[in-house]
This record gives sequence, structure tokens and C-alpha cells, in this order.
Amino acid sequence: MTELVLVLSDSFIPLKSPDIDPQFKSIIMPNKVQYVLCLGNVINQETFDWLNGLSSNLIIVRGDYDINKNYPEKKSIKIGNFQIGMIHGHQIMPLGDLDSLSNIQRELDCDILLYGHTHKLNIVTKDNKLFLNPGSITGALSPLMEDCFPSFMILALQDNEVIIYSYVLSDRSKKFEVGHVEYIKGSNELKVIQKVSIENIEEENEENEEDEKINNEEKNDVEKKEEEKTNNEKENNTQEENIQDNNDKKVIENEKEDTEEKKNKDE
Repeated sequence: MTELVLVLSDSFIPLKSPDIDPQFKSIIMPNKVQYVLCLGNVINQETFDWLNGLSSNLIIVRGDYDINKNYPEKKSIKIGNFQIGMIHGHQIMPLGDLDSLSNIQRELDCDILLYGHTHKLNIVTKDNKLFLNPGSITGALSPLMEDCFPSFMILALQDNEVIIYSYVLSDRSKKFEVGHVEYIKGSNELKVIQKVSIENIEEENEENEEDEKINNEEKNDVEKKEEEKTNNEKENNTQEENIQDNNDKKVIENEKEDTEEKKNKDE
């Protein structure tokens, strides 16, 4: 089964942005993904509640503006065959530096390192590891970026393969753009792919669940028939045993009668 993982960061609501764009919210619906990984700067309770309602598996690392000290600075989580590391990124110097990120990757011993803070979507590999920055989901302004466009990612993990769906709203008056990139665990190659969508993966998961349901029903039917067969055999055996018992009783009674009759004759 394919695991779907929402990756987002730096919402900054209401400090730098009023809300998440409705176009994004129309895609990011409750129970559409198995995991939500947030890379910090959640800021307000309303955003946390929205994230928490998307999936029962919500993990957040602390950003430089988060006041919730319960969020960890770093986190590593196993999803499918991938070990995924998380850090906000303000700890990285120089900011967004790939060599510094590689040090964190080795520290967390992960296949994929997720980071934020730069507000710029980025997909890159180094030393056979994958580094992903989902950008800012609200396009919050940053002194590090001249233009900040709203963006986030959805990862589709299956076996040793991950497809990265990047959603970018480059013009707020238009629809978002979606990029599809494929990565194989342990490689440095990124492959741009076409004609794959989250909807197709969801349909495939639903088909797999339906197939599993049918297989379970068929299995239950076979087990039920086997049970009925066993019960019938037991019932037949019981009937045969009862018949045999009756026959034995008749034989004993007949023998008893013959013995009494013979005794009476002798007398």
C-alpha cells in the first residue's frame, strides 16, 4: 500500500499571512493522507487544530517563531521503507547550506531530510540521500526571498520509491502548478515524471482495499462452508452412532429374550 505524507512549513498565521489559500485547502482534506509532517512556525492554535484534523499522525518540529516548547527541535520517523528526518532549518548555517544539512542527515541517520525556514521549495540529492524543503504553505514573506510563493508537498511512498508532488501557487489569481518527481532510495537520481496523480494513488489504494475485502469475504465463505461440512459430518457420525447404539440394544434385548425363553423351556 502507498503511504501518503503531507509536508508543509512556515504558515506564519496571522503574523505574516491571513490564511492558507482556499485552493490548497480544497486539496488538503481530512483523512486524505496517512501522515502530516510540519516543519515549524505553526504560530497559532487555529492552524494547529486544522493540521491535527487532517490525520491522526501529526508530527511538528519547532520553528524559530513557535512558542510551544513541546515541539522537538529535530525528529526522525520511519514510514514504510524510509527513515525521514525533520528539522525547521534556522539552526543551519549558512541557511539552507547543503553540506550543513548533510551533517544533520548523518546525525539523524535518515534517507530523507525535511527542512524549512527558507520559504523556498527545493528538491535535491546529495550522497544518495534526498533533501526536501516544501517552502511556505502561505507564501509568507521572508527577508531571505524576494518573491515567496505558497507551496507544499505530498510524498507518496511505496517500497523503495517515493514520488514527490510539489504544489506551487505562483500567481494567486491562477490555479496552482503541480510537479512530479520520482526518487529511488539510495540513489542520487531525480526523475521528472508525468501522468501520475494523488487521485490515481487514492483510487489504487481503494481498489487494493476492495480486493482485500473481497478476498476476506471469499475466505470467510470458504471457512463457513468448511465449518458447515464439518458440522454435517459430525451430525452424520452422531446419527450413525445412535443407529448403531439402537441396533446394539436390540441385539442385547433379543439375546436376553432368547435366554429367558430357553430357560422357561428347560424348566
